[in-house]
Amino acid sequence: MTVAVSVENAVKRFGQQMALADISLDVAPGELVALLGPSGSGKTTLLRAIAGLEALDGGRIVLDGADAAHVPVRHRGIGFVFQQYALFRHMSVADNVAYGLRSRPRATRPSEADIRARVSDLLGLVQLEGYGGRYPAQLSGGQRQRVALARALAIEPKVLLLDEPFGALDALVRKELRAWLRELHDRTGHTTLFVTHDQDEALELADRVVVMSFGRIEQVGTPDEVYDQPATPQVFGFMGESSRLDVEVRDGAAFAAGGAVAVAIAPVPDGTGSLFVRPQDVSIAMAGTPGMEGIVRGYRRHGAIRRLTVDVAGGVVEADISPAVRAENGTKVAVRFNRARLFPATGAGADCRPPVAHQSGEYAI
Repeated sequence: MTVAVSVENAVKRFGQQMALADISLDVAPGELVALLGPSGSGKTTLLRAIAGLEALDGGRIVLDGADAAHVPVRHRGIGFVFQQYALFRHMSVADNVAYGLRSRPRATRPSEADIRARVSDLLGLVQLEGYGGRYPAQLSGGQRQRVALARALAIEPKVLLLDEPFGALDALVRKELRAWLRELHDRTGHTTLFVTHDQDEALELADRVVVMSFGRIEQVGTPDEVYDQPATPQVFGFMGESSRLDVEVRDGAAFAAGGAVAVAIAPVPDGTGSLFVRPQDVSIAMAGTPGMEGIVRGYRRHGAIRRLTVDVAGGVVEADISPAVRAENGTKVAVRFNRARLFPATGAGADCRPPVAHQSGEYAI
């Protein structure tokens, strides 16, 4: 059975530090939600509060419509998977998976035959058939994480929580397990929340992404929404790679060093602002052609493409270019933005007004 999870005005302090600042979030039954943000953003604290491992200073956690404040951790129906697996080294794989079932009070404990059958089914589910007699030290990191997930599933949880489940694994194993976890979720349908600081992981796995910063929720949306329509400068800066330029907005146009950078397609408040652009949305042309004047300061391989670093008025931009193009340091170029996003400046960071999207051809440069 899957259940809904609601976080209502959650507040949590550690001394003078505000770990959760009046956070509210609703997760639908069977939904897979990523809590994404940099270290210290509050995502693990929120996950632990849902599990009952952290007591809130304000607000409440609601599981399946009921306040969970006075529900002990073991009665919440929560399966928790930690980054470092937390497997018992002296126990076999099968005994690790069975631990939660054997720890139940006698009245609710399944028979040994039922436990063995459940363990066998789960090891098959996580693709570890035949590994029941091994010990954690005999497994790879990816296999240990699968055992940890099987152990969490053994108790038939209503909600599955994963804290940086792939954080201790190398890049190739992480990629393999991401695809496997999404497939597993589609098969089991558990209400699942997972913490990550990896944008690719969140975008690939989640139904919705919750972007957090300094104990607050910056934006909640589908992967496409948070990447293509970031609501704040923090979201744009954290979701994927981007460059930021300081600009002055006057009469709907953005200026840097006195020159027009772009003209918005919607009203933009006059004043200082920040223009964000992703490397794949920057075009480089010969000096003297339309565009911002720039000077190449770096040229390097970036996967299958090449990445240019260019000094321009207002800051530095990076641009993805074809490997066939070579640009030496010091070369003068023209820089054009095919798509960017302008945020009016409001001080330290969080601007709640809608950002202005710019599409190709909607600029006057």
